[in-house]
Amino acid sequence: MTGALHTSTQHQFRARAALEAALKTGPTHAYLFRGPRGSGKRAAARAFAAEILAAAAEDPDDARRRALLDPSPHPDLVWIAPRGAQHLVEEIREQVIRAASYRPFEGERRVFVIEAAEAMRDESQNALLKTLEEPPEYAHLILLASEPEMLLETVASRCQPIEFGPLPVAAVEAALEGGADSAEAKAAARLSGGDVERARFLLSDPGRRLRAGVFGLGKEGGAPWRRLLKSAEEAGADAEAATREALEEERAAGVKRSARDVSDEAKRAARRRRTEVLDIGLELAASWFRDLAAVGAGAPEVAYNQDRLTQLQSQAEEVDLAEARRAVELVQDTRRRLDLNVSEELALEALAARLAA
Repeated sequence: MTGALHTSTQHQFRARAALEAALKTGPTHAYLFRGPRGSGKRAAARAFAAEILAAAAEDPDDARRRALLDPSPHPDLVWIAPRGAQHLVEEIREQVIRAASYRPFEGERRVFVIEAAEAMRDESQNALLKTLEEPPEYAHLILLASEPEMLLETVASRCQPIEFGPLPVAAVEAALEGGADSAEAKAAARLSGGDVERARFLLSDPGRRLRAGVFGLGKEGGAPWRRLLKSAEEAGADAEAATREALEEERAAGVKRSARDVSDEAKRAARRRRTEVLDIGLELAASWFRDLAAVGAGAPEVAYNQDRLTQLQSQAEEVDLAEARRAVELVQDTRRRLDLNVSEELALEALAARLAA
């Protein structure tokens, strides 16, 4: 095992063991790297692909070196990432399905990596099935998914799963060095759930506004829930604008896509991001009430919001421990309700009223 693979999986012991075993016995034709964003799936996939190519090359060191570059100039490593909200069906067909029928340009193996595989449309996933079922002996596919439940079961079941868990807090903190003062970075790392990308979002201006907006959910008056909804709406609008710009650039470059397709994909990106940020906000609210219970019980060292300890201690004096725990349950119940597509405004307004009571 090379240093690159070891480094990319240093906090992912189960994944490392599985990948080491695969390299020793010979890699299978398809893998599904699944786990939260920021858990190291992408780096591990690149290192694993480099080892697969190096093992079948005349000059293993040179093949490994080129495969590890990002972007990689190795002709037998094909890396696909969505440029917009979703993968293009044509791109999956041409660069993966059709390309997999061509023999390696050098060495004896080809590796195809599909980043954010859950962003493939059903049409793309169904088209990929035959390649997964009857792959050429030299082809290896690696699918990366942060939301594997969005993949068709027929696709997921044909891949060997490699599990990536959330990163430990210390690893997230290390990735955030220089991104914020130590107290805020420590809080963001604890609140991230092991997701480096989420921690960085919490350290951004929109993330800071989101955190600030959840602290008043349990207070009466002023409709505090509207601040949380506004943060989610702003995030959705930003995602829509960015997606629309990327798709329009592709249209200008000659990619066949109608104006309606651009509009629909941009709106889907907005809905996904709005829902995601709203859920993050509710997670932050649950963490806040959990921290109130911890501080009230005399254990401030386990609080997630380490940069808000003074505020926590002040509020904890006014809150009963049982009430704080009940507040966590109410927030989690609201998250489940939103999964059922109930009205976001009504659900948040009801939550604020129940918390204030």
